Amino acid sequence: MQTTKPTVSPENASAAENEHARITPRTRRKWLLLRQDIPGWLYRSLVTCSFLSLFVIWWWATEHELLNRIFLPTPESMLTAARGVFTEETLWIDVGASFMRVGAGFALSVVIAIPLGILIGSFRVFEALLQPLAEFVRYIPVPALIPILMVLFGIGEFSKIMLIWVGTFFQLLLMVTAEVRRVPQDLLQVSYTLGASRLETMRLVIWRSAMPGIFDALRLAHGWAWTYVVVAELIAANEGLGYRILKFSRFLQTPKIWIYLLVLGLIGLVLDFLFRSLNRRLFHWVDTAKP
Repeated sequence: MQTTKPTVSPENASAAENEHARITPRTRRKWLLLRQDIPGWLYRSLVTCSFLSLFVIWWWATEHELLNRIFLPTPESMLTAARGVFTEETLWIDVGASFMRVGAGFALSVVIAIPLGILIGSFRVFEALLQPLAEFVRYIPVPALIPILMVLFGIGEFSKIMLIWVGTFFQLLLMVTAEVRRVPQDLLQVSYTLGASRLETMRLVIWRSAMPGIFDALRLAHGWAWTYVVVAELIAANEGLGYRILKFSRFLQTPKIWIYLLVLGLIGLVLDFLFRSLNRRLFHWVDTAKP
């Protein structure tokens, strides 16, 4: 038994095309709505375009010599420098040293800031004792503390770790406090009504409700830790990404400086992506709970 394919009349085809033309602009306008999701392919395309645009601007600026090539090297000189940098063992030693310092300083901040932030956000007594002090210290420029840290802890690794800790701890403490305060008061009242103790309310209600926001605060603080590692490695360091950048600057080895800056940016981009992916896996219910 043969089946005949349905035929589409010119009138129907024209109507379908008009319908597609009518819907497509509306869909595009939805992409510009506040907090409106966009398709994954569009997001990836825009990310790619942003990086390509930056490369094109860089290439165009060097070709027209808008800046001295000592300060803005050409893509060719950058490629030559990259071949030398990535074939040397020095780069990987520097990356390992910086990872150790950032990891130690950031871990120390997390271990202290999260419990204190929960206490400050939950009890006005701890808020009065600790929050004004944290607000005061966080406005002190971290590089200005280098001489004091050197006097207190010497010029070894511990002073570098403590500088990263100072740069991240007080910011993280206040962000954790803010996330704890965002827990609705109604949840606390319901837990008391159901017979939960104060400790159970903090552990099962406050902590679990604030966990997604606290994890995102960890992501931001971790990024700050990588910015402070360059400052920390000014303290009598012999290896590290920040130390090497300073050393290259003394001899105007600008292409190598840019290579190390790109390495720092790539490390930060990868770690930020891992934080976001882990956040989505651990707290996927946050997205589904949104209206």
